[in-house]
Amino acid sequence: MTHKVDNAIIMAAGLSSRFTAQSGGLPKGLVKAKGEVLLERQIRQLLEAGIAEIYLVLGHKAESYQYLKDIFPVKFIYNRDYLERNNNGSIYAAREVLRNSYICSADNYFPENLFEKELKGSYYAAVYADGETEEWCLRLDEDDYITGVSIGGSNSWYMMGHVFWDEDFSRRFLTILEEEYHLEETRPLLWEAIYMKHLDTLKMKARKYPAGKIYEFDTVDDLCAFDPDYCKQE
Repeated sequence: MTHKVDNAIIMAAGLSSRFTAQSGGLPKGLVKAKGEVLLERQIRQLLEAGIAEIYLVLGHKAESYQYLKDIFPVKFIYNRDYLERNNNGSIYAAREVLRNSYICSADNYFPENLFEKELKGSYYAAVYADGETEEWCLRLDEDDYITGVSIGGSNSWYMMGHVFWDEDFSRRFLTILEEEYHLEETRPLLWEAIYMKHLDTLKMKARKYPAGKIYEFDTVDDLCAFDPDYCKQE
């Protein structure tokens, strides 16, 4: 079954403390890679793919992102819990607009536009690690459905980049999140950790991408390795 993408939600609420400590306090999504602001590039790619409904979930330094409304047709959602919760708070803040939705992170860079207007089902983008990795590694069945997730591993496909939830997945996940949101142990969890606990009812494939298609910058050192000119400017 093919799903027409309704919208995209870009999570940009976090403190990104490892990064901002090195970047002079600039939010990670607003730094430049290869001469382009990360968020601006990602928004342009979504628009070029025909996805006109784009939401930015903001929290930390929300005022820094206000200028984006002057140049792009984006909408803002404010995550009031960004200081107290991990990114499950951003998913909860966007719960009323989640349908057939891309869920993106502000710190990703795609050399080529990977977004599409129509998709066949829910997936998490994945790239392959040769050797040891500390990333979230995937166990897959013969059809590439995710059957297990472990933090760290070797010679494995791992979660990296954007996600697509079809409307059924969104409904199932939000039902679980609303049931567990008030629990103290849920506060520090990534939404992926909540997903990991419910693989039996939250069916999602890994969409495999070759090396060099998706980049993620956890630290300034990661960005400098990708774009040496960034560190020269610093």
